[in-house]
Amino acid sequence: MSSYKLKRTIGNVIAYIVLVLISIIWLFPFVGLVCQSFRSYATESGGMVSYLLPKHFSLDNYKYLLFEYPQFGKWYMNTLIIALFVAVLQTIVILCVSYALSRMRFKGRTALMRFWLVLSMFPGFLTMICLYFLLKQFGLTQAGAVPGLILVSVASSGMGYYVCKGFFDTIPKALDEAARIDGASRARIFFTLTIPMSKPILIYTALVAFMAPWCDFVFASYVAFGHEASYTVAVAMQRWVWTNDYQGFFTRFCAGGVLIAIPVTLLFMFLQKYYVEGVTGGAVKG
Repeated sequence: MSSYKLKRTIGNVIAYIVLVLISIIWLFPFVGLVCQSFRSYATESGGMVSYLLPKHFSLDNYKYLLFEYPQFGKWYMNTLIIALFVAVLQTIVILCVSYALSRMRFKGRTALMRFWLVLSMFPGFLTMICLYFLLKQFGLTQAGAVPGLILVSVASSGMGYYVCKGFFDTIPKALDEAARIDGASRARIFFTLTIPMSKPILIYTALVAFMAPWCDFVFASYVAFGHEASYTVAVAMQRWVWTNDYQGFFTRFCAGGVLIAIPVTLLFMFLQKYYVEGVTGGAVKG
């Protein structure tokens, strides 16, 4: 074996060892969460313990959340409704804004993109107080928190055009010009030509929008504060361990975390191919 191949083999071995170690460290909390969710609440302590694998595997925690604790189903449905509406509406807004910035040339276009870029650098929590009082004027807090969270997520989605616009820039403009010569309007070109060719970025945008509400805690807790029926799962479970015995409800908390991760995990697994294509395609041009 030549010295070059030997060095390459040693380098690959070291790289794989490092990646395996990183994967173990990264996956360990998730494995622990799943294992603890199957720990029997009746035969073992419901609190935290010093061992990882349960002594007695049981579905008691899942049965409790799905059939004996109706509030969890309400919180889950709130989050699912927000995620579905945000995924559809936010995707439509981002696609339209990205297409306009990619294909159309108008006065102030560059200044608008620069302004949005600078504006997006500021953390969102700086506007929480202002948004809360604005939503409160329209009755979209506490009892109306679900439509309020949908409105806020969709209203600000236009500034997330970066990746989608980059993908549209990779589609040859000659196709649009040929369609325009044939008499097609901008809208027809967008819906019948551009969208069918943009399946990866379409799925990427919808998937990212769908995942966001499941992880949102700060703003969701701020808007729905004090009204349990409007909680999302992130807010509810955090308040749940505050208002109940954390040690006693620890295994049920772990089971809830597994149930929350299921829809996002399944979507990502089935759409991973398009997710990667959307990211890499949108990163070609800015």
